[in-house]
Amino acid sequence: MTALVKALFEPFRLGELELPTRVVMAPMTRSFSPGGVPNAGVIEYYRRRAAAGVGLIVTEGTTVGHKASNGYPHVPRFFGEDALAGWKAVVDAVHAEGGKIVPQLWHVGSVRRIGTEPDASVPGYGPTGKTKDGVEVVHGMTKQDIDEVIAAFAQAAKDAQAIGMDGVEIHGAHGYLIDQFFWEGTNQRDDEYGGSLANRSRFAIGLIKAVRAATSPTFPIIFRFSQWKQQDYTARLVTTPEALGEFLQPLADAGVDIFHCSTRRFWEPEFDGSDLNLAGWTRKLTGKPTITVGSVGLDGEFMQFMVKTDKVAQPEKLDALLDRLNKQEFDLVAVGRALLVDPDWAVKVRDGREDEILAFSREALTTLV
Repeated sequence: MTALVKALFEPFRLGELELPTRVVMAPMTRSFSPGGVPNAGVIEYYRRRAAAGVGLIVTEGTTVGHKASNGYPHVPRFFGEDALAGWKAVVDAVHAEGGKIVPQLWHVGSVRRIGTEPDASVPGYGPTGKTKDGVEVVHGMTKQDIDEVIAAFAQAAKDAQAIGMDGVEIHGAHGYLIDQFFWEGTNQRDDEYGGSLANRSRFAIGLIKAVRAATSPTFPIIFRFSQWKQQDYTARLVTTPEALGEFLQPLADAGVDIFHCSTRRFWEPEFDGSDLNLAGWTRKLTGKPTITVGSVGLDGEFMQFMVKTDKVAQPEKLDALLDRLNKQEFDLVAVGRALLVDPDWAVKVRDGREDEILAFSREALTTLV
C-alpha cells in the first residue's frame, strides 16, 4: 500500500463507533425488497461489501412508519416485524464480517405520487400543499402531521438500536421531505416552519432532537444534506461559508454526530476562494466529522451514466481524493456506483489491483451482486 492509500484503510473512531476502514458504502436505492422486506439477496449484497473492506455501510433509503413515506416500488421499510427481522439478518451478516452498518431513514415527502404503494390513495405530504385539476396531489402538512412524522423517525431510530444497528443516517438531502422544508422553493409556509432558513430548519432540528431522545446518548446520528436537488442540480441552499455555518450549527447542536455531505462531484470547490469541498467546509465550520461523496472512483460525474446511454464509467485513479483525505479535509469517503458494480472495490484499491476494478454502466442497476 502506498502512503496515500494507507489513509483510506486506517481505523476511524467516534465514541463507541469504531470502523476498520474509512471506506463508506453510500446509500443507493435498489428496489429489490418486494413488500418492503429485505430478503436473502439483500442480505448477501451488504455482507459482501462488509467482507471486502467497507468500514461502514449506509443502507439504501428505508422508509419510516408514516403512510406517505414511500415513493417507489419495492424499496425496503424500517417498520413492521417482518421488515425489522429482515434488517436484523442484514445486521448480523455484516457484523459477522467485521463491518458496521446504519440504516438511512427516509421520507420522500411531496415526491410521492398518488397510485404509489402501499396505499395508492395517499398523496404526497410536504411543507406546502398542491392541487391539480381539483385533486390534492400534495397534502400540506399540519402541525399534527409534522409531529407524526417526527415520531416515526424517532421510532425507527429506536428500532435500529434495538436490532443492533451501529447508528442511523437521517436523509435530509436531494429534495425529499426534510430538504423540502429547508428549500425555499418548496416551503411556502407562513408559520414558524416557514420564512427564514432558521425557521425552515425547525422541522429537521425537532426531528434530530427526537431521534437523539429515542436512542442512547452515544448512538451515532449521521445527517445527510445537499445543496443540489433532484429537481434542480444548480440549486444552492446557501452561497457563503458564513451562511453554511449558520445553517449547520443548529443541526449539530440538536444531536448530529457526523455530516454526510452529498455532492455530485467531490473534487469541486463549494465556494469561491477555497479548494475545500462541501465536506471540507462542513468539518471546518462545525468541528464534526464529515463524509465526502460524489462520483468517487468514476472517470466522470455519475449522473451522465444514469440516463439511457451506452457510456461506461471507467475506474478512476484516487490520488486527488486521497490527497484531500491525508490533509484531513474530511474523515470518511462514501463510494456509490463504483462499489455497487464491484463489491471488491475496496480490497482491490487496498491491494493495488485497480486494473481489476469493474467498470460501471446502467446495466449494473438491474441486479444485486
